[in-house]
Amino acid sequence: MSKKRPLDVLNASLNKRVIVHLRGKREYRGTLDGYDHPHLNLVLKAVDEVHNVGTPEETTTKREMVIVRGDNIIYISP
Repeated sequence: MSKKRPLDVLNASLNKRVIVHLRGKREYRGTLDGYDHPHLNLVLKAVDEVHNVGTPEETTTKREMVIVRGDNIIYISP
């Protein structure tokens, strides 16, 4: 079995749905359209923007496109 590096997994996730968990109980669920390597900034399309993740006050807003700054990302789930 070959080992996969994190950027290999991210590259394999292009044009697929991903979950991006951010600081401040925020999350984006959308299609990964692109990213840059040094900063891990992301471009997502057809996005559900979720605030207060995991709380009773959780709210969801639909967005056509979102650009996420890599500094705010906690994890990305393919």
